[in-house]
Amino acid sequence: QVQLVESGGGLVQAGGSLRLSCTASGHTFSSYTMGWFRQAPGKEREFVAGISRSGGRNRYADSVKGRFTIARDNAKNTLYLQMNSLKPEDTAVYYCAARDTMVLLTRSREYDYWGQGTQVTVSS
Repeated sequence: QVQLVESGGGLVQAGGSLRLSCTASGHTFSSYTMGWFRQAPGKEREFVAGISRSGGRNRYADSVKGRFTIARDNAKNTLYLQMNSLKPEDTAVYYCAARDTMVLLTRSREYDYWGQGTQVTVSS
């Protein structure tokens, strides 16, 4: 079992940047495929980005391609999401998720472990 804690959210103006972090504890971080999801008020949770166990493969939602970058540091048990050129529509609670698998997953129901979320608000 792994515990996940997100940080780095906040309020930023449109066009600005934020970097989210997700620190894992309790199990071997490098065993887990990791993902970032977000949920805006009144909307379903949606996939943002995913990364393989080694970090060699990643995948992005079309809405964030070219603006967001997912990365991981297995030595530090930490997942990152660098968010650039932020837009008001990026406003949401952002969650990191984990599953002990080699498959790069994009659906929320496929992940077993979740953090508590961190709020990102982008003002226009």
